[in-house]
Amino acid sequence: MLAALSLITAGILLRQADRTHFAHQAPHTAPATELLALQRARANNLTPALLLAGQWIQITGWWLLATNGPVLATAAAVGIAVQLRHLQEISHHAIHGVLARTRRANRLLAETFAHHPLGLVPVELRHQRHVRDHHPAATLTGDPNLTDLHQAGLRPGITPARFALALIRPLTPAGVAATLATLAQDLRGHHGRLATLLAVPAAAYLAAGWTGVIAGWLVPRLLLYPLLAWWSLIVEHTWFDPEHRTGTQAHIEAGRCLRLYPRNRILAAVAAATWLPYGDLHHYAHSAHSGLRWNYLPALERHLPAPHFTPDGLALGPNTVATRHHQALTAPTTRQAPAER
Repeated sequence: MLAALSLITAGILLRQADRTHFAHQAPHTAPATELLALQRARANNLTPALLLAGQWIQITGWWLLATNGPVLATAAAVGIAVQLRHLQEISHHAIHGVLARTRRANRLLAETFAHHPLGLVPVELRHQRHVRDHHPAATLTGDPNLTDLHQAGLRPGITPARFALALIRPLTPAGVAATLATLAQDLRGHHGRLATLLAVPAAAYLAAGWTGVIAGWLVPRLLLYPLLAWWSLIVEHTWFDPEHRTGTQAHIEAGRCLRLYPRNRILAAVAAATWLPYGDLHHYAHSAHSGLRWNYLPALERHLPAPHFTPDGLALGPNTVATRHHQALTAPTTRQAPAER
């Protein structure tokens, strides 16, 4: 157990190199122009590599921890799912070209540390889907993310039972089937990616035997990580009743984005450390200025006006994301996003 805890600690400490480097002289609040200038001055290729290496060192530590009984194996499954979610979000910033200093480094780091071992689509395809297709058309017809929500059953007239199942879709049989189908589709024709993906459970087996394979890879990769990613998608926008605005990008995004946990610092900190990491809690600020690294999104958010919806939670209570989505989908006249903006 000492080796496992040492590796987890080492991974956490190694990740701090990137955080410390970009935090130097960072303001508490500032406009995007000032933050972008600081970001360009601090850009490098080394600390992002250390950050990503730290994530995998932590995963290795969790594998070793999983061998110490069922309770710690369960904790390892959750811990690894969180690390996979972190890798997804770090690589998301690489897709936007702001993780590392150069375009080549952004692509290489994303492919090596996230896309290949997780079995994700090539970076170029993700860039097309996310940067070119999603960002300009968020919540509008043609947005691939909105299409994913519709395919999961989140459509006007949905029943309460189906809505509840949609919130945990990755854990349902239909959701697991969809995860496997997406994984197979993303790997089709990419034999190198398949080999890398299979190398990860092989490494988990060497570290922790079959416990490492099951609790350290299959459960996190096929169930828990998809659930965390799904929840993050659900809380990005007021998907089904946005305020369609014109004006500055920030004004447009304020009408279709939300900010979770604005009045609860504890829940906000937990979310930022687990299922909404690396700036995903500040998705509104990211949507307003997608070329800004996660380190500076809180400062930008403080500079911007609040988005039109600031819920207290994900699912339980009247002022939550789930309640708003359900009300929008079951309203007598559900407002539909226009085909064009």
